[in-house]
Amino acid sequence: MLLDLTLILLALPVLAASGYLLLLTLLSGQKPAPPRVPPRLKFDIIIPAHNEEAGIARTVGNLSRLDWPEQLRRILVVADNCTDATAERAREAGATVLVRHNQELRGKGYALQLAFDKSLEEGFADAVVVVDADTEVTPNLLHAFALRLEAGAHAVQAHYGVLNPEASWRTQLMAVSMALFHKVRSLGRERLGVSCGLRGNGMCFTHAIIRRVPHEAFSIVEDLEYGIRLGQAGERVHYAWEAEALGEMVSGEKASRSQRRRWEGGRMAMLRQHGLPLLAEGLGKRDRILVDLAMDLLVLPLTWVVLGALALAGASVALSLARGHLAWSAWAAAFAVTSLVLYVMRGWWVSGMGLRGLLALARAPFYVGWKLWLLTTRPEEKKGEWVRTTRETPKT
Repeated sequence: MLLDLTLILLALPVLAASGYLLLLTLLSGQKPAPPRVPPRLKFDIIIPAHNEEAGIARTVGNLSRLDWPEQLRRILVVADNCTDATAERAREAGATVLVRHNQELRGKGYALQLAFDKSLEEGFADAVVVVDADTEVTPNLLHAFALRLEAGAHAVQAHYGVLNPEASWRTQLMAVSMALFHKVRSLGRERLGVSCGLRGNGMCFTHAIIRRVPHEAFSIVEDLEYGIRLGQAGERVHYAWEAEALGEMVSGEKASRSQRRRWEGGRMAMLRQHGLPLLAEGLGKRDRILVDLAMDLLVLPLTWVVLGALALAGASVALSLARGHLAWSAWAAAFAVTSLVLYVMRGWWVSGMGLRGLLALARAPFYVGWKLWLLTTRPEEKKGEWVRTTRETPKT
């Protein structure tokens, strides 16, 4: 009995994570697109860019075709520490360009700070929108944002998905993964009335909120950092599920390795810095937004949760066989494994990847092994600096 109880106690983090993911899965039912509002608000659409001459015109062109009156929107490209013709290509495509050179303060966070300050100073817009330089958005993006802003929201996140799922099995698996993290979890959190979190691409902020909570987030995961600061200021990020920002994902191992190190390394740094203190703050204030932000941080990447659940399952089965009857820890393992299977299958379903997605999921064990290998090496990038991922799709 003592060994059984010990197994359950050791597995509490896995059980808590599995329960949290199961709750969000159950709350992630699709919602119909809300009605549109008449165009009234003005938007500055900001594209932070570093050496993006090959594709910046495509992104500007896509944003120029948004279903929103031209007189109510501007496109601002921040050519940050570029050594190519990003600024020239952006101007030719019709964007207003801000050129920034600072070899000491480098990275997306600093580019956004410059653009936000410029937008506030000029006073043209009511809100700013952030779109990455390798992204295509759906035409209804500003309608989705305007609906939430006019209802009182100050921060909104569109669905962030994959532009090139056909590129390789990696991008197919990424499409399922982002449907899990950016759709299943976001829809669930939206229904709970908490912050859906920021994803770095397809974000919108009112001028009022960036005055009250300045964008002073400069880490590799500046979106996560700023989302936490908004939560601490009492603001939640609303989820615009009917609009999409589709970013290009890498298909090769080398580029994927660099990207994954940056993302997960930055997230782990935020977890260590904010996870438990944020949970304590949320519980102390009885603030469900802060508690949920803490839970979102404290839930480790799915790889680790799955490995923990499998370890619990293996140990509980061995204990049950040794004792000749089903151990209580086996029930806990069954709960964790079932919750994770439901979560993953829900992500596959909403990703729309069909059979291709299932075949990509079959490669997940190899992907898990690859991620474990990444732990043996350290990222080379300095905190918050631009590290441009090699683009792999043709630009037009």
